[in-house]
This record gives sequence, C-alpha cells and structure tokens, in this order.
Amino acid sequence: MKDKERLLSFEEPTRFIFSHSALKEGWDNPNVFQICALKHSDATIRRRQEVGRGMRLCVNDAGVRLDYETVGEQVHEINKLTVIASESYEEFAKGLQSEIAATLKDRPQKAEVEFFIGKLLTNEKGAELRIDEDNAKKLNKLWFKNDLLDDDDKVTTQGRELIELNKVPLPEHMEPFRAAITSLLKSVYSGGVPLPENGRDDISLSVNTNFHKKEFQEIWNKINLKTIYEVRFDSDKLILDSKVRINADLHISERTYEVKSGQLQQTTKEQLQNKEGFKEDKDSRTNKKLNSDIYTNTTYDLVGEIVSNTNLTRRTVVEILKGISAQKFLLVRKNPEEFIAKCSKLINEVKASLIINNIVYHKTDERHDARTVFTNDKAVLRQSEMLKKHIYDYLTTDSKIEARFAEALENSVEVIVYAKLPKSFYITTPVANYSPDWAIVFDKDKVRHIYFVAETKGTDSELELREIEKLKIHCAGEHFNAISGGEVKFSKITSYEQLLEIVQIK
Repeated sequence: MKDKERLLSFEEPTRFIFSHSALKEGWDNPNVFQICALKHSDATIRRRQEVGRGMRLCVNDAGVRLDYETVGEQVHEINKLTVIASESYEEFAKGLQSEIAATLKDRPQKAEVEFFIGKLLTNEKGAELRIDEDNAKKLNKLWFKNDLLDDDDKVTTQGRELIELNKVPLPEHMEPFRAAITSLLKSVYSGGVPLPENGRDDISLSVNTNFHKKEFQEIWNKINLKTIYEVRFDSDKLILDSKVRINADLHISERTYEVKSGQLQQTTKEQLQNKEGFKEDKDSRTNKKLNSDIYTNTTYDLVGEIVSNTNLTRRTVVEILKGISAQKFLLVRKNPEEFIAKCSKLINEVKASLIINNIVYHKTDERHDARTVFTNDKAVLRQSEMLKKHIYDYLTTDSKIEARFAEALENSVEVIVYAKLPKSFYITTPVANYSPDWAIVFDKDKVRHIYFVAETKGTDSELELREIEKLKIHCAGEHFNAISGGEVKFSKITSYEQLLEIVQIK
C-alpha cells in the first residue's frame, strides 16, 4: 500500500484494490463501495471492522463528504455498500448484528437535541420523515415541559413510564410516527441492557459452595488426570478404504451465488442481540448459477492442503488421490476448495473408523488445574431459579436435551452434586480435543456407580453419529478407564432415565 495516494487519485485507472489486511485497521479510505471477502472472516478480521471501512461517507473530487446536508436524500444511494459474502445473507447480517451488540457498552445516554437530528422515521404506511434541527428542538422542549426529561436531558422515571405506555407527548404533525419516536426514546436508556431473563451475556462467574463439597472434590480428583494416547493402524487399509469411500460419496455442488439487499433499521442494543432490525428487500432476491470456470489459471496444492487437514503423510495422500476414479478427480475443477474439504472429511472419517479399535490411553502425572477450568466461565444461561446442585449458580446449555437433562439432575433424589463441564476441560484424541458434557456424583446408598461422566446426545443410534464423533466418545471411555480403573463410569446418554439404568439403582 506504499502507493495508496496514487491508487486513490481520480487519475488512476485502477478500480479494484486487492489487499491482505487493509480492511482490518489503519487504512483510511472513505471511497469503498464494494467489499469481496476472498477468505471467510476469522477471529482477527471481524465483519464489523470490514463493513466499517465501507460505511464511511464518501468524498467527491474536491474532498467534500457527500452527507445528508450536501446531497439530501440521495445520501443513501450514493453511499451504498455492496458486500460479496462467503456465507448466506442471513448468516452475514445476523453475525454483523451480534458483533455490533457485543461492542456496545453500558453507558448513560441523553435525549438531547443532537441525538435526534438526522434520524429517519418511518411509519406503518411506509411514509418517512427525517428529523431536522427545528423538530429536534421542539421535541426536546416539549418533553422537558412534561417532565419526561430532566435538566440534563436524561429520561426521568416518569418519562420511562410514559414511554412504556406509548403515551409520549408529540407535536401533531409527528403523531403518525409515534412508534418510531418511542423506539428511539427507548434506545436512549436501554443502549446497554441488563441480562434478560433466560438471556445470554458475558459475565464472569465463580464456583459456589457445591464445588467445595467433599463429593465433588472426590470426583474432580479422579477425573482431572491427563493422558496420552498410542495408536497404530494399517496404512494400506487406510488408503484402500479412503479410495472406496471417496469414489462412493464424493459429490461437488454447482457453484451458485445469491444477490439480496436490505437495510439495518434504527435499532436498540437489545434488538441487535436478538438479531432483529435488519429489513430485507424481498424483491431483490435472486439466485444464479456460476457457469464460467474461474479456476482455470489458479494453482492449488491439493496434497498439501489435505495433509494439513488429515495429519497424514504426503505419500499416503498421494496414493489415495492416485487411486480414485478419473471422474471423481476431475470434480476438482468445479470447486477446488470444496473438493479439498470433502476429501479431507471422508479420509478423516475412514481414519476414525480404523483408529477406534487400535487406540490405547496411558495416564500421566499432569492434571487439569481447577483454577483455570472452573473460573471465569463465559456466556452462561441464566435460570429462573437458583440452581441447588450445580457448582455454579448459572448453567450453560447447548440444546433442549441438555436443558431437560439438567432439570432432571436438579430434581433427582439420587444426585448429590453435578457440573456442566466447561470446554477448558478436555481429552486429547487423534482428531481433535474432546470435552464431555457432565460430571455427576450420586448418593452411594442409592446407586451402584457413584461417579459418572456423561455425554448427552439427541440420538441413541450409533448409525446416526459420524465416525469422528464415535471416535471421540470411544476415546473418552478409554481415557476414563485408564485414569480411574473403571471407578468413573462414562457413557453417551439421551435422558436421565437412561442414565439411571446404567448406574443400576439398588
């Protein structure tokens, strides 16, 4: 970007600039109208940062910003940003809203004149009214007179009641826009909303007294040992089975793209957190098939990419690719990225099925540290009542099955204490780190197996689980057998009733 002054000049014929990280930070170009992400965004380059580069008001050849005062209502047509996203429109918009909501901080706000100037109001009939300075002053004066605002332009307690009852006093000509104005006023005092009932928020937690119970400390001391695994399998069989699997199951979809347009409405932080406020233009939606071969002159390291995804040797990957049918191999021309991803997935599934009967775990002297595993858990689900047996006063659940299971644990007379295990507690496996769901201690007078680690799944059928998922669960069972000699029972379950059958009630 050393020649960016020349690139940004009107004499330069170059229309499109490709850059590795210009959209991340430190690049102040106001005239960005199209953004095409060639790689899916990761944690270091957020949608909010990328889109923010294109949301700046553009300038003309005299360096004058083309804002509402300069070009009037054309401001939205001139300053329009087109984003070519590598995901669906809904996913991109919801992801953007989530990131915007995550960056908003709790802060005092005022219903001052400047806040309302320039706001565009829309009523149910689609009519629009932009608040100018004169109307903003009229609103501010009217609300102060009716004790909706105090001397510092902050919404009063009486004002909040009027807003919630939708009884805000308005000038007659602004009455048709009551709903929009009420929404604006709500955003003034709810810019940072408290954690809603059954809602999520990032808060730091500490364990409660259940964590320090003798029973939980006993199971923790039994399961916090770390292990290493040893695995051996037949490379020739891996190559043969992978070739058969790819020939049978590799399918590459046609390349299509979708064009939609929409607008982010004036909204509150709470609406952003609920992924609301994004209005799509239904008539703009089109789906098209990409017919041209855009990969003709592009070079890919197929072997290297698959090696990276499967942790196999280059020789093994080469043998697999050489053995698949020519018809399947030519699918790489339709979409190389999808070809690499799907071949890697199929090979990993074959590898998982071979490893499952050839893996052994050995315990080590290392242990998981409770201070790092059980403190500062994030993004938790607030329960309507205080949990009585969980080691936190809050509980993270990823599905309705987990929520029902947790409720059953709370109501069970057999359970003494339990923990929803955080992701920082994991078991190493050949495919990925694996975190089981629950650690449970039962009353020793009521069951045969006192200590239990459970994985809750929506299905009891092995056929419905992917090979990689089966391997992880198998590895967990081998791990807990190695560290506890069978004293800690591990199993995949679908309900608390099934768990009781396994622990064998006396």
